[in-house]
Amino acid sequence: MTSANIALDSGRIRELFDMRRNTLGAFTGDPYPAWHQLRDTAPLHEGTAGRLIGFEGDEIFFGLPEPERRHFTAFDFATCDEIVRNREAFWMSPPDPDPEKARYIESSMLTMDGDRHRRYRSLVQPSFGPEQMPWWTKNWVRPTVDALIDSFESSGRADLNVEFCAAIPTLTICGSFGISPDDALDIRESVTSAGQGEGAGRLAQILQPLIEARRAEPRDDLISILVNAEITDDEGNPEVLSDRDILAFSWLLLAAGSGTTWKQMGITLVALLRHPEWLEAVRENASLLDAVVEESARWEATDPTFGRFAHQDVTLRGIDIPKGSVVHVCYGAANRDPSRWERPDDFDPGRTPRTNLAFGRGAHVCLGKNLARIEIATAVTALLERLPNLRLDPNAEAPSIIGLYERGVTAVPVVWG
Repeated sequence: MTSANIALDSGRIRELFDMRRNTLGAFTGDPYPAWHQLRDTAPLHEGTAGRLIGFEGDEIFFGLPEPERRHFTAFDFATCDEIVRNREAFWMSPPDPDPEKARYIESSMLTMDGDRHRRYRSLVQPSFGPEQMPWWTKNWVRPTVDALIDSFESSGRADLNVEFCAAIPTLTICGSFGISPDDALDIRESVTSAGQGEGAGRLAQILQPLIEARRAEPRDDLISILVNAEITDDEGNPEVLSDRDILAFSWLLLAAGSGTTWKQMGITLVALLRHPEWLEAVRENASLLDAVVEESARWEATDPTFGRFAHQDVTLRGIDIPKGSVVHVCYGAANRDPSRWERPDDFDPGRTPRTNLAFGRGAHVCLGKNLARIEIATAVTALLERLPNLRLDPNAEAPSIIGLYERGVTAVPVVWG
């Protein structure tokens, strides 16, 4: 891969990835002080994480909008952890799905539950395990990272958020599908289209020929793995994934992977650039990157709130939750629970490691968490190797972290040399 064949339209990248245009309600404040107060009052409250802190904008995220349902939000680590581990009471799919949405719920691993979810996940889990990260890094992650740096290295300055971070996950996943970089932004646009209908159609138009080609002649890529995977049905009979199954999984991987990793990468870079002592420590000892990436995710998770549907009447922390309610787990607040972490609002990669909820937990823990970590670590390593004296641009507007149900940095303006 060379810089020439991933030359991307910078204006279109900014339109698709600029956080100022993608904050789901244009929330620009810091939600954590108010979330701290809520958690100090009680671990569980009726209401959503946004409305409980006075947010009046559109709430569009998993489990939202569902105005006809009752909503509850957990803010401490123990309660959030209990909810995501309780497979009997709390599901990703509603107990009473809208018939118009039933097909999507049945086909997406995100909203599958129980045995069906376990069977489908077992097909793709091996491709995202730690032992497969060298395969991802060699074939797609490092070539993509290097080619992007090639495109701006000589300029001496860049906004890494849109010129670098935004493109890496999309190009990595598209590359693993055998999709050309020229189609990458069309893919990104398709998985962010409102309502999924038009976007899903465009994604199918691009992927369907590749699925058919890989069925005829497999290659060393993810689509080939999917078309050759076998799953057992309810009677124990083996069957291959249908084209619809592959398209549904591809949609999920592209939407989730390209929508969160670039934000977390930007957050990690800003945290390091604001703490030059850690930037230098990583430059001297790359093994520290694992702790840096994990602390970044704990400190400022890109998806600070996620939802579950109650499939039975539940009493939790003294509050009665009726069947059909949406129970939101505020990962962001849970990851800053002072009963679990000292100085939880501080970015400190040197703290004693403890499991956090940035990638979720339980049956629906993020499938691509290892890939996200390796993409961020590879990106930071390459930047430090190739851009000497990397630092925030003193003449640019200081970056800030914005968003409510999705959080990310406004920019990562840097200079070097």
